[in-house]
Amino acid sequence: MFSNSSKYAIKAVLYLALHASEDNKLMVKDICKPINVPKAYLSKLLQDLSRHRIVSSTRGPKGGFYLSELNKDLFVMDIVGVIDGKNKLESCLLSLKDCSKDKPCPLHHAVSSSRSKMIKSLESTSIRELSENLGDKKAFLPL
Repeated sequence: MFSNSSKYAIKAVLYLALHASEDNKLMVKDICKPINVPKAYLSKLLQDLSRHRIVSSTRGPKGGFYLSELNKDLFVMDIVGVIDGKNKLESCLLSLKDCSKDKPCPLHHAVSSSRSKMIKSLESTSIRELSENLGDKKAFLPL
């Protein structure tokens, strides 16, 4: 369902939520190894997220990436929307161009209600909530 880019972006944002702050900004080189994403690839993703104000960044000798309190209140769908666009999650699982409610592919009806629930969940689950679940050991992500 998620592209690798979205997976990497979500992992990077969660890493920043747990390990960075306005007083402790992280450089791409500090993030790429723990989340196992190539440095150049991660750099591009974080620049995109920064441009769309999903993550915060500062240039200069004490610069880097971090999440502000406002960033933490954004939703997982905000990350996916920047990286893949919301349409990616709504696209046909068989990659049929003309798949729709009126002209469904063989899988359309089997997944449409669960897909809708997943999208609503991503639209209502905040970065803060996920990072708190990680911090409280209610979720696991090897970071």
